Amino acid sequence: MPSLAPRIDTVPASGIRRVFEQAALLQADGEDVTMLVIGEPDVPVATHIGDAARRAWSEDRTGYTPNGGITPLRLAVQEKLRRENRIEADLEQIWMTIGATQALFQAMTLVLSPGDEVLVPDPGYTTFTMNAHIIGATPVPYRLGPEHGFEPDLDALAASVTERTRAIVVNSPSNPLGTVFGEATLRRILAFAKEHDLWVVSDEVYEYFTYGTRHVSLAALDEDDRVFTAFSLSKTYAMTGVRVGYLVTPKGLGPTMRTVQESMISCVAEPDQYAALAAIVGDHSAVRDAREHYRANLEVATDVLDAAGIRYNAPDGSFYLWIDVAHATQGDVAAWALAFLQRERVAVAPGSAFGRSGEGWIRVCLAATPEDLRRGLGALPAPAHAVV
Repeated sequence: MPSLAPRIDTVPASGIRRVFEQAALLQADGEDVTMLVIGEPDVPVATHIGDAARRAWSEDRTGYTPNGGITPLRLAVQEKLRRENRIEADLEQIWMTIGATQALFQAMTLVLSPGDEVLVPDPGYTTFTMNAHIIGATPVPYRLGPEHGFEPDLDALAASVTERTRAIVVNSPSNPLGTVFGEATLRRILAFAKEHDLWVVSDEVYEYFTYGTRHVSLAALDEDDRVFTAFSLSKTYAMTGVRVGYLVTPKGLGPTMRTVQESMISCVAEPDQYAALAAIVGDHSAVRDAREHYRANLEVATDVLDAAGIRYNAPDGSFYLWIDVAHATQGDVAAWALAFLQRERVAVAPGSAFGRSGEGWIRVCLAATPEDLRRGLGALPAPAHAVV
């Protein structure tokens, strides 16, 4: 049997999936498991979105579409970008993708070659590092730690730049941290990218879920055409299984994108695009309700943690909570999370799955019932010094 490309062996497995799969096995055996590990919305898709998909199927709208997507959908995205993100984009900059996952991979494929380096957030979404390895590039982590409010230290970041550095990945609102970068921070990142002549890949999947702060899109501040932005409908509209996102590119890449899109996916499934169109132009009350649901769950979760004296990062966005359990994990939070699952029947994501800086932390998904949050977080061990 021929061997696979050597770089494939360098792709790290998902530490989140390891916990999730063990939890699923317990559930299959009839165990009651509190699932706080996967970033899956717990609200239903809005009726008008499902109706649009069913209508497309019934009308046999199941053929090829233009590589970038059906024109009404791209026009709707264009208007949404102008109105909500303050991004003025031509249609040739807007490309519908199979979720933000493809959008991120496509952007990184366009700007990275084997042997290049890319700066990725640590802790950060696991796909950033996995993509780099698949491409044959080297991910170079930049730390997001509590000492800097979980924002990048640009002096330390500059020290990581070499002659092989080609891009930086930015994620705001952050998965797993819940951090939302303000405009001043984003402008500093863009200035840093310009100084070192780097591409910027911006993951803005959680743009609609912010609490008391405004989401700012990096591309709205970009004056040098260096930002690729990945958006998704998955979390916003509870459409994770529908797999629709979009990539907004710098100007002038239309012919290149058409070729790359054709070779990678040809196009997003046509019924899924009509579902996406209905989501973007239709009633957004379900999105607002979901945001308030996650905000209320955040209050439930932090009340439990405060009562136990457990430290956490108070998030400004996404639907995650980043919790410090270093007092209990003995330097191996991945092993601790598996043992916690077996002992308490509570599934959480180990922070080390998101990078070395995540050691001693866990990520909890707030898309759950208040009862599950109370039960799951109530099972966490309190620090010895906590007064409860």
